[in-house]
Amino acid sequence: MERVFTGKVRDLYSIDGDVLLVASDRISVYDVVLPTPIPDKGALLTQLSAWWFRKLRNVMPNHLISATDVPPEFGNNAMRCTRLHMIPVECIARGYLAGLGLREYERSGTVSGVALPAGLVAGSRLPGPIFTPTNKVSDSGHDEFITFDDVTREIGAGTAQRQREETLNLYAMAEQHALDYGVIGADTKFEFGWDPAGQLTLGDEAVTSDSSRFWLAEKWRPGEQQHSLDKQFVRDWATGTGWNREPPGPAVPAGIVAETRRRYVEAYERITGVGFPS
Repeated sequence: MERVFTGKVRDLYSIDGDVLLVASDRISVYDVVLPTPIPDKGALLTQLSAWWFRKLRNVMPNHLISATDVPPEFGNNAMRCTRLHMIPVECIARGYLAGLGLREYERSGTVSGVALPAGLVAGSRLPGPIFTPTNKVSDSGHDEFITFDDVTREIGAGTAQRQREETLNLYAMAEQHALDYGVIGADTKFEFGWDPAGQLTLGDEAVTSDSSRFWLAEKWRPGEQQHSLDKQFVRDWATGTGWNREPPGPAVPAGIVAETRRRYVEAYERITGVGFPS
């Protein structure tokens, strides 16, 4: 087993021709890893991803092989996955207006080149889900919106169209399931790659509290701050400290750590219907 990549939250290992995707308890906001881990976060991300990968297989293939056939030292934090040649586009589906999408809408009335009706506010439900891809800006490391035409130029019209269709299909199924159990999936990110047979395949993670905005449906109020069950809770705390979003990040107080874990657990339990071991 050889470590081949270390990310902000996940580490990748090569194992028997497969990839071992290991989620840590690290948490990053504004592309900076904070010095304080969130207990059980890695297991929550891994097990929720694995649950979604199994549920979404009837929409499209994904890279999950097993969340149990992994080296025991990684416990519930690892998934064995098919090795993919990843496509360098982050495919975001948005059903509600929030975050970077809200800021772009306030500037231009569009998100990733998609025109939206006037008069929307933070938390508004969109007329229909939209595809808002991003990529990483090499000199800053931050996400930047690109348009569908940009994606087409980068990876070709056929692949771009497939990615948009699959992103919106996956989001539609996931968003409806979550809503049935009291969680609004306001937006989520998918990443795709080519498997060894050349088949477009869903990779990375799937519909977690790190890759999605989850709001408690019963408290949803457009124009107000939403009750989040995701990383936004930590973002809001970090912003409130006056931190300039440059490394090093601030240490997270014990109370914020505990509440963040509780919200991740609540999202997991509502979506899966399974209790998370305390």
